[in-house]
Parts: sequence; structure tokens; C-alpha cells
Amino acid sequence: MAKKVVIVGGVAGGATTAARLRRLDEKTEIVMIERGEYISFANCGLPYYIGGAIQERDALLVQTVEGMSKKFNMDIRNLSEVTRIDRERKMVEIKNLKTGETYEENYDVLVLSPGASPIKPPIPGIAEAEALFTLRNIPDTDKIKAYVDEQKPRKATVIGGGFIGVEMAENLWERGVEVTLVEMADQIMAPIDFEMASILHQHLREKGVNLVLEDGVNSFEQNGKLINLNSGKQIETDLVILAIGVAPESKLAKEAGLELGLRGAIRVNERLQTADESIYAIGDAIEVKDYINGQATHIPLAWPANRQGRIVADHINGIDSKYQGTLGTSIAKVFDMTVAATGNNEKTLKRLGISYDVVHVHPSSHAGYYPGAFPIALKLIFDRETGKIFGAQAVSYDGADKRIDVLATAIKGGMKIFDLPDLELAYAPPYSSAKDPVNMAGYAAKNIAEGLVETVQWHEINDILANGGYLIDVREPIERDMGMIEGSVNIQLGELRERLDEIPRGQDIYVYCQVGLRGYLATRILMQAGFKVRNLDGGYKTYSCVYEPDASENCGTPISDNGVAQRKALEEIGAGGAEVGVGLSTATPIVDVVGEPATPPTVKTTLDACGLSCPGPIMKVYKTIGDMKDGEVLEIHATDPGFAKDIKAWCDKTGNRLVSNKFEDKKFKAQIMKGSVVVPVNAVSAPAEVPTGIPTPAKNGATMVVFSGDLDKAIATFIIASGAAAMGKEVTLFFTFWGLNILKRNDAPSAEKDMMAKMFSMMMPKGPSDLPLSKMNMGGMGAKMIKTVMANKNVDSLETLMKNAMDAGVKLVACGMSMDIMGIKKEELINGVEIGGVAAYLGDAEDSGLNLFI
Repeated sequence: MAKKVVIVGGVAGGATTAARLRRLDEKTEIVMIERGEYISFANCGLPYYIGGAIQERDALLVQTVEGMSKKFNMDIRNLSEVTRIDRERKMVEIKNLKTGETYEENYDVLVLSPGASPIKPPIPGIAEAEALFTLRNIPDTDKIKAYVDEQKPRKATVIGGGFIGVEMAENLWERGVEVTLVEMADQIMAPIDFEMASILHQHLREKGVNLVLEDGVNSFEQNGKLINLNSGKQIETDLVILAIGVAPESKLAKEAGLELGLRGAIRVNERLQTADESIYAIGDAIEVKDYINGQATHIPLAWPANRQGRIVADHINGIDSKYQGTLGTSIAKVFDMTVAATGNNEKTLKRLGISYDVVHVHPSSHAGYYPGAFPIALKLIFDRETGKIFGAQAVSYDGADKRIDVLATAIKGGMKIFDLPDLELAYAPPYSSAKDPVNMAGYAAKNIAEGLVETVQWHEINDILANGGYLIDVREPIERDMGMIEGSVNIQLGELRERLDEIPRGQDIYVYCQVGLRGYLATRILMQAGFKVRNLDGGYKTYSCVYEPDASENCGTPISDNGVAQRKALEEIGAGGAEVGVGLSTATPIVDVVGEPATPPTVKTTLDACGLSCPGPIMKVYKTIGDMKDGEVLEIHATDPGFAKDIKAWCDKTGNRLVSNKFEDKKFKAQIMKGSVVVPVNAVSAPAEVPTGIPTPAKNGATMVVFSGDLDKAIATFIIASGAAAMGKEVTLFFTFWGLNILKRNDAPSAEKDMMAKMFSMMMPKGPSDLPLSKMNMGGMGAKMIKTVMANKNVDSLETLMKNAMDAGVKLVACGMSMDIMGIKKEELINGVEIGGVAAYLGDAEDSGLNLFI
């Protein structure tokens, strides 16, 4: 005899159950009761229809009543509500919401899929709020969209920083509405931990969202137009979106005497049966088992509802399927960024008293030398003893989704951290690196598990320093210019072995670098030298995302495969300069400009610098704008995340006007008007005097003594020199002793020399192509390797850097005295080098605001 299955609720869970039931058994009688008009719709897409990303309303409708009824031969009754369950008679009471008629329907099996409803607490004044909305279904969507379309609100307040709240904040912003986001906790997006959410906090603020944390709504006044917060602050608003969470719709189950669990969710077994074996429950209304820790929880997500629907249909038809628990894998778009997570976060593990370790890594989304690579902040939580993966989190402009999917699969497959380095993942430069970020996280976790390194976390280091801890920064000085942890001592990694005597023994030593890689190398050196040492996990990048005022800049700084920050050190922007971030869309400029042009400026020249690393884009701008007239506009496209900051500083220092600076189609696009000519702007008067060109203030020079003849130091010399020249500085490089080898011609003619000079010539490099590395030269192999890496990453060779610097006006001076001592003749040097002495150098240094010894 055929079974009769009554399903309460459609959408993800109910509709999936019904479709699977029909595929398994053509004879089963299927009745689906849905309270709303629509039985199956894309509820996760609702905010994007309001914002305009999804243009067609019909695109949200997955199945219609008529279409699904015919396709699957089932009885679908929408606009009908089940009001009571009679378990003894196996009967449900149904109310037709169109006619008001009430009737009974029998069942053999009952499936409850009522979902969850938005929480709407009894806040004073909430009932009188006229423009307050929640978002759950198509009618809710229609109301919000109609209000925005017709009333055109100027200000909106979103209450709640979860998935719906953040997505609604973004989509209202896309409609041109000024948005305030209020969250009672200290962070948005509860599935991730605070330091990861801090990246998103800064990104929201960059977008112009007024983010209010650790504050809640006390009351509404003026029919919802005025919001009083617990802190005493007041918010004026034209529209309110209430998105503080959802509660399982379990009233029907409770009245039927079925057992409820956490947060009032319906309690089920592993086969999704309630206390009554003939009644199943699925979706957002049920309590589930946490896949990681085995505890009861409530996780309202789309994938579990779909999977549970299929399992119920299987079990009804004799297939012994079981639901293993919910991992909680989730993802969300937050303006230009993506946030994704799987498994347990630190908050959950701490609450349950479960011991764990953490690693943070910041690899690029794909090969750094291929355009468009962005850093991924990737966090892995694990048990060092067993290798069990507890969870993972990722935030990035690109690549977060793939890595969390891989790690979620690894968890479900029972893999340990020790297995992650062995994952052979797809690689090509546009998609990944030879060592995928998941591999890198596995290596880092494995090092901890195997006792090769001990770490300290971002939230511990300030207290350690306050209590007298000794912290070593092993980065290069140029990186410290981008930001550092106050109280740290700078001992570069390459100098560490020679400076061990400077490090105090008998106390714990802490080290950090940009992302943790060089810190790990330093830790290994110090451990083997007898020090007790810990490495700052995630390096300065993770730390700065929480503590530094320019956190967004540090969080977005590109990192080389060696873990070095790849951004030219710039002079600090003067007080009052706008904070600059990376990855903003066309709707909002990255920087605040002085007024907006009445009409968009006409672009004279467009420059493509995509794929170039710093200082490549700035050098192209410098060369191109020199041939333009005052008032003409240059547009430049770049993919280096540091470009947004660099171009702002360059314009500030050179007297050129930054008209716009935006992120669009995964490119940074800046428009620059040459000189200080200001076109008429709204509410801004043209200045009485209009200076043009590039000003040269007092002390505008830059001088460097180049003593070293090492390849890596020579490259750094000319990168800094080119950057300084591009900033309008008069740059002099004074080469002495071993540094003279940099200036030699590779095809130098033979010169008459005495015996001692000839011996020097035989032992010294023959020019730029023959220079060694300062460290790890390995008989010349290291130099060849670094040249190959530079070519792969589109970084100019030393010879090209030298030519570009000279073309930009950098003056090269060879020390005459040193040439005599070293036996180097003028004809051996490249063209354009001046011969000078100390007095000439000191004269230039006197006019310089920057002096370096390399």
C-alpha cells in the first residue's frame, strides 16, 4: 500500500524532500503545505535583488506551484497553514489562508520543515516604527524594495551584523543610501574570530558605512525615525532593517508534545526523526549535532536543509541514511571582500574547554607574478597532539572560497593537519601557487605539532611587552617604516647570527616579521643557539589588522613568496590626509578628494601598469605625466594592492591632483590631473594663485652612500632611488669601494693597470650581471635564483632599474679616491657616471632631507 507523506513547509528542506520522494517512489502520495505564496525561492539571493545585482524578480523563483505539481505529480497547497498536529490520529489541521476554511488531512509520515523566523524583540517603540522591516521571504523583499524605490530613503540603519545584516548594509549602500550598521557584540560575522572580523570592520568603514559595535537599541522614537542606543547615542534614520538573528519555528511541534532542544529547536535523532518516529523534522527549525565537537547546536544554513531533506526521503523509502552533523561551512560577500569559515572558531572551543592551537598565514590568492593576486588572511585551528582540524577562516579579495571549501572537505574526509601539505591541488599561475595556501597552512601547523616552533598570538604580545618582554623585529628597516610594534628591537634576519651577543639570555625571546615566515626562520636560528623563543603567529600583518590605525593598509599589503612586504616605503602623509585602503568599488573613492568635479574630467592618456610590482606603476606615472600639460588627466590601471596608498602619497608630494582612486573589475584605477590646477568643483572655489608642475621644497634632496657591491642591496638602492625621484626629489648616489662594482660595464674595454690593480680586477665582479648576493649566494646560484624570481614576478632587472633611475634624473657619482685604491678606470664604468669626491657628496647631502648608507 502506498504511503501518504505530508510535508509542512517548502523552500530548501521541504521542496527537496518532496522531489527526492517522488524520484524514489512513483506511488507515494505527497502533499506539501506552504503558508506563503511561494514554495521554492532563492532566499539567499533576496538582498541582492533589493540592491540591484539581481535584476529580475522571477530569477529568485526556483519552482512554481504549477510547475512542481506537474513535474513531480504532487499535491501542493500554498497559502495554507498547518495549525495543529494530532499524533494519535495521525492527522493535521489545515487552515486555508485565502478562504479561512479549516479542515483535516491524515498522514502516514509527517515532515516538518517550517524554517525559522526573524527575531523581533519587544523594544519600546518598535510597534510604532513605520519603516522597520525584517527579511525572510519574497513578500518581505517586495516591501523593502518598493520602499527604497518609491520613498528613496537617504539614511538606513541595519541592526545586526550577521549574514543578512551585512548583506543588507552592502545592498542598501549600492542603492546610494547612507548606512549605519549597529551590532551589540564587539564584531560582525559571528562564525569568525575577532582578528579576522577586524579586517572586515576596516573595509566597511572605508566604504563609508557607519559601524557601531558593542552597542544595542534601547528604544525607537518618532515612528522609528529616531533610534536611541544603550550608550545614549541617537541615530536619525529613514529606514530600519532588523536582522539580529532568527528563532526556530517550533510552536507546532511544541504543542504536539514533541521534544525541543537548544533555543527551542526541534530535537531529532541522526535519522532526523522526532520523539515520534512517524514525524521527521529538518532545516532551520531543528537542533543539530556540531560535527566538530558533538554538542547540540542550532545552525540555520541552506546546505544542511537540502541535505536533510534528501536523507529524510531516503529513510522513508528504506534507505538507511544518517545525518552526521553540521560543520557550519559558510561564506559571505562583504563589499569587495569575501569572508568564509568552516568548523569551530576559537570562541566555541574556549567555551567548551577544548585545547587547541592556531596558525595564521597570508599567502597570495595565486602566483604573485600573475596580475591580480591578492593576499588571503587564512586561519587554521587544530589540535597539535592529534592533528585534528577544528576549523578554518579566510578573508580576502580573492581566493577565500576555494581554500575554505578544500579545508571543509579535508575535515569531512577525516584528514589531519599532517595531510594538508600532501594535498596535490590544481595549479596554474592565474589560479594558485605551486604551494597552495592550504599547503602553507598545513606546513605552519605541522611545524608547531612537531615542536619546531612555539608561537605567541596577536592578543598576547602587548601584555608581554608591558611586562618587560624582549621582542625582535627581523624585518628590513624599510618594512618598519610601514608600521611596527612599539618596543620591538630591529635585528634583520640576515644579521641575526652575527648579533646573537646583543640578545639577552636567561629570558624568553619573542620574534616577529611581516607574516610569520621569517620569524619562523629566526626562531629556528635562536632555538639552536640555546634561546627560549616564540614566534608571533601571523606576524605584523595579523597584529596590525587589530591594533594599528592604518590596519587596512597593512592587511592589504602584498607579500612576496619569501614573506616580505612588497610595497615601497613612503613618507608619512601629513596630518589630515585621508586613510587609504585597498579594494574599493566604483561607488566610493578610496581617498577623499577636495570636492568632486562638476563633470567627470576628460582623460587624456590611459596607462596600463597591471602586473607590475612596486615601484613599477609609480615610475610609469612619473614618466608619462612629465610629457603632459597642466590640467590634463592621466588614468592608470594597476593590480598591485599597495598602489592605492602609493599614488595618493605621490600626488601629495608632487603637487599633482588625485581626482579619483577606485577599485573596479579587480583593478585599481586612479585619475590624476597634472599640476595643481583645480577645475571648478561643487562648493570649492578656485585658488587665487595656481601653481603648476612639481614643486621642489627646501631639503628636497635624497643622498645615498653605496658601499656594498651585493646584488640584493644594489636592487634595493635603485628601487628606493627611483621611488624618491618619482616623488620629485633630487637624488644622488655616491658609490665607494665595493659599491663601484655596480657601475662597471659588462663589456668594459681593457685598461692599462699595474699588477695590484690587475689582481683586484680578477677578484672583483665584472659588473651588475656578476654581483653576488649578501646572503645565501651559494657560489652564484643564489644570485641566479633571485634573478629568475624577479623575472617571473615582473620585477625589472638591476640593469633596467639602473637605466630607469638615470632616466628619472638620479645622479650617479663614483668616488675618485676609491677608484684609485681599487684600480678601477673611468672607461670601465657605464656612461653617465660622474667622478667626484667626498666634498661633492657632502654638498648634495647638505641639501638632502634623506641620507642612507647602503
